[in-house]
Amino acid sequence: MRAGNVDNRLQVLLVEDEPADANLVRLAFEEGHVLVDLHHVGDGVDAFEFLRREGRHEDAPAPDLILLDLNMPRMDGREFLRKIKLEDAFKAIPVVVMTTSEAETDMVASYCGGAAGFIVKPMDVADFINKVKGLGNYWIAVVRLPENN
Repeated sequence: MRAGNVDNRLQVLLVEDEPADANLVRLAFEEGHVLVDLHHVGDGVDAFEFLRREGRHEDAPAPDLILLDLNMPRMDGREFLRKIKLEDAFKAIPVVVMTTSEAETDMVASYCGGAAGFIVKPMDVADFINKVKGLGNYWIAVVRLPENN
């Protein structure tokens, strides 16, 4: 069980600028009965405010997992990944890249930058939902995460 989390729900920060994709992620977790509290922000700048509990995120929980899109305004996922892995307070939080990019260079750069996974978002809604369900179940039922990232 994660500290401060009595029902063992996974705290997931979704960094995604596309509202439709964010809704699909939420739907997939709900349909799969994956126990998560999903927190959504639209870009890397908002994600750092969430992590640092700044502004409207002053009561934000520490995420157990970050799902990260690569192509976003202000601070894209590539820059966010690079910066989060430089900060001692956040570098242990696993980051899974979820992107439409199928470019080998993006995948290699993500793993070299410290990503814990790389998922290409499928165009088919059912496939998208199944991938997110599997992702959620993996991070809850299979791996062990550190407490209080």
